[in-house]
Amino acid sequence: MGWQDLQQISSCDGVEIAALCDVDESLAAQAREAFPDARFFRDWREMLAKMGGSLDSINVSTPDHMHAPIAVSAMSLGLHAYVQKPLAHELYEVRRMREIARAKKLVTQMGIQIHSNAHYRIAVAALRAGAIGKVREAHSWCYKTWGDPSPKPDRIDPVPENLAWDNWLGVCDARPYIGDISDNPAKADYYYHPSNWRKRLDFGTGTLGDMACHIFDPVFGGLGLGSPISVRSDGPAPAHGNWGIDARVTLTFAPTPFTTGGAFRLFWYDGAQRPPAEITGLVELDKLKDNKLPEQGTLFVGENGALLLPHIARAQLFPTASHAGYQLPREKGANHWKTFVEACRGNDKTTAGFDYAGPLTEAVLLGGVAARFPKTTLKWDSAALKFDLKAADKFVRSKYRKGWEVAGL
Repeated sequence: MGWQDLQQISSCDGVEIAALCDVDESLAAQAREAFPDARFFRDWREMLAKMGGSLDSINVSTPDHMHAPIAVSAMSLGLHAYVQKPLAHELYEVRRMREIARAKKLVTQMGIQIHSNAHYRIAVAALRAGAIGKVREAHSWCYKTWGDPSPKPDRIDPVPENLAWDNWLGVCDARPYIGDISDNPAKADYYYHPSNWRKRLDFGTGTLGDMACHIFDPVFGGLGLGSPISVRSDGPAPAHGNWGIDARVTLTFAPTPFTTGGAFRLFWYDGAQRPPAEITGLVELDKLKDNKLPEQGTLFVGENGALLLPHIARAQLFPTASHAGYQLPREKGANHWKTFVEACRGNDKTTAGFDYAGPLTEAVLLGGVAARFPKTTLKWDSAALKFDLKAADKFVRSKYRKGWEVAGL
């Protein structure tokens, strides 16, 4: 994702890539070749110390646990910030990122680029226009399985020369490196880096953290949702330091002008889990490609039917007979990265800034906390960053390891 962000931002007129930072010299080779004039670092702290005063903005495309430490350090220097989703690994970090960005009047954008896609914008406009009336509930799902039920391998592997392992660990506790765990060297499967960190509690946020910031986005935008008031997990608890798979999470929100009276519920399913038959039965499968639901998406259930929004495709209204002739709103897409760049110049405004992305990420991270307390409804006081269950409060904020403390966090 860092490479895609770099390509997109650098393609904007008048942008100079002044510095690159990557803990893995092998993965950085492509970027260094593309931008030979950029100074290269393996430690973001050194980069900001030496170049922070000459930069305008920063892009953070790292594993989740390092989003906030890097972004907050950069924003404290007055740098605008484009940060990948989820905004941070911890609920407290998300709140501080919002507060610092607002206090310093910085331009921010979370990397949910589909937010600027025409398909998502059309769905948001349709929901706000009352295409299916007020919405009673929404069901979102994703086929991915960023979890691991297996114990951690009991071994210590040598750290590759290209990888600055301590820098990769960053604010998390030190631990031995574990490399390829596959039985087939031709299909390497590394335990942590470069991708399986999403499965590990300390570094990633599971399938929910990987995809819900995308898939929940039009739910938040279309229905005007804020921070949840409660959360419940009916899926498996994390085990062996890893996230579970086949999650089922229920988030409850205060009503909005676009929802029916009373609390509004948003349901999440991943892996093999899907909405129940009485919900999926609202969709006429013969109207869909291959006569089946998309692998990822959201089904909005309203007073006057249902809206199916695949990730990423055009929304469809059901029942088709009662919506015959209904014209979905016309909306143009935009380049999510260019919007950020132009906003930094004062020529545009971002629409996924931290004030919007904060509550969205908060909802996602709350699901991760709830997973640790299966079949327990946790009430959430967003203003105070507290649960009604004291045992859950320890997951609001993690302590950074010695030597990696960050001012402002």
